[in-house]
Amino acid sequence: MEPSNTNSHSIMEECIAEGNSDEGLLECVTSSLSRNDELLALGIDFVFLMFSTALVFFMQAGFAMLCAGSVRRKNVQNSMLKNLLDACGAAIGFWTFGYAFAYSPYLPGDGGTSFIGNQHFALNDLEPTEYSFWLFQFAFAATSATIVAGTLAERCQMIAYLCYSLVLTGLVYPIVVRAIWSQYGFLNFRNGQLFGEERQVGMIDFAGGGVVHVTGGITALLATKILGPRKGRFYDYRGRKLETPAPFPGHSAALQVRAFLIFLFDLVIRFVFKIDK
Repeated sequence: MEPSNTNSHSIMEECIAEGNSDEGLLECVTSSLSRNDELLALGIDFVFLMFSTALVFFMQAGFAMLCAGSVRRKNVQNSMLKNLLDACGAAIGFWTFGYAFAYSPYLPGDGGTSFIGNQHFALNDLEPTEYSFWLFQFAFAATSATIVAGTLAERCQMIAYLCYSLVLTGLVYPIVVRAIWSQYGFLNFRNGQLFGEERQVGMIDFAGGGVVHVTGGITALLATKILGPRKGRFYDYRGRKLETPAPFPGHSAALQVRAFLIFLFDLVIRFVFKIDK
């Protein structure tokens, strides 16, 4: 209680020093305490948001272990590097275009829904209090890109993979985020414009189940169709079809189990603390 009393005394002394009347003194003390409460609330929100960001980004370690344990030993370094490129590509793509497309308003306009935003590119003119929110959303963008890493394992060049990470986090993923999570999106439950003004119906997405994982899953499906099977799996290196597919077992079940435990821990904590976007 002592720090609180000290703070109250300092506020009282400052208000008295300003020479306020009795009514002005009460108003000064009340407004000062209100500002302190607002600053405390902002501080608590910031700490919780950083904790949530670390928790979401920790999934990168889980995906890295899962991919590394599921590929052959000769491709472990390649798989780990792809997971690292996801974080790097997401940082560049979401910083330059992604966040602007997803969350900024569209001007000129009346503040209604729009397909993409057109402000705050490269975080230009962004309020300082929004940087923590950008970091939180970057962690989700990187996770969405990493979901595809296992699909492309052992059959994609690094340059192509980096380009994919930039395009997904800078354009594709932000459009989905805009529609569902942003207050300017037409699918957001606050707008309820999915079926017109008569029926206030919108979409609620919990913890990225639709925005992050469905986007990553559909992208992975398309990448699988484009790249085809791994060389030597169903056809030999001369293009002749094998009677029995060649087994490509993962080299480390231990890494796969560690990845599962990381995902389980992350899921439980996010459910307990109700961590959403």
